[in-house]
Amino acid sequence: MGRRGVTRAVRDGALLVVGDVITDVVARHRGPLAPGTDTAAAIRTVPGGAGANVACWAARWGGAEVRLLGRVGRDAAAWHERELAACGVRPLLVVDEGAPTGTVICLVDEGAAAERTFLTDSGASLRLDPGDWSDALLDGVARLHLSGYLLFTEPSRAFVAVALAAARARGVPVSLDPASAGFLAELGADRFRALVDGVDVLLPSRDEACLLTGSSDAVEAAALLSRHVPLVVAKLGAEGALLARSGAVYARVPAVPATPRDTTGAGDAFTGAFLASLLAGAGPERAAAQGCGAGARAVETIGGRPPSSA
Repeated sequence: MGRRGVTRAVRDGALLVVGDVITDVVARHRGPLAPGTDTAAAIRTVPGGAGANVACWAARWGGAEVRLLGRVGRDAAAWHERELAACGVRPLLVVDEGAPTGTVICLVDEGAAAERTFLTDSGASLRLDPGDWSDALLDGVARLHLSGYLLFTEPSRAFVAVALAAARARGVPVSLDPASAGFLAELGADRFRALVDGVDVLLPSRDEACLLTGSSDAVEAAALLSRHVPLVVAKLGAEGALLARSGAVYARVPAVPATPRDTTGAGDAFTGAFLASLLAGAGPERAAAQGCGAGARAVETIGGRPPSSA
């Protein structure tokens, strides 16, 4: 269990993560794909999903209870429940009788950057709707985290609106990770900002921050976003993280050196450790340092979940 120096004085209350639970098929290859013929690869099927990954890293990194609400197909529901529980997460999975569990094919180039390309079939994961919400889900919850993938379908957008209103009524702080620059480009920056009104912490990647602001500079982008959200934590990979409030970047947190094998889930690891650290009583800068530590562990691991020794 890797708490990495965070104080053990865990605050009362659980972390509730709401988001996607996905089956990842990870294919690691070296060099460019060969169109029309075979490309040698090492292929594994592992549990994934941005929301589920965040929950697993938070549970492994911190000491608070972590719960995950997500929607899966009956085909893989029992497997995902077991895998989440093995990471210390309390699964609250809705079984969808009309759609299979979402699947992502992750193509990972084993070159120096270990860059990855995703082919995504969201399946049941984005079919959460307001009927899946109950205010009782917030009982005993100190923080609510929403996966940004929930913003990319109408039913789950309606779910987000209901969950945000319920959290605001109870005074529960809410964080959100924008999740995907590709989907954000389709959604549009203005619509995104309207949908996340009421979020306390935004955790975008560099690409997401720049796309949402139209700026090519990560510092400027984080500063601009912090005019709309009280705290922005921009994840910059090998360059660490930026923290911004009230229209200005106020802290830079360095990355932890790592030798990347697979960058899948590195941002989720950062987010999970960051949130666990906040629940443990850390301030945002200390929590971001913990996030960088988890991100470094993640890129040295195949798949998006923490290794058993994390």
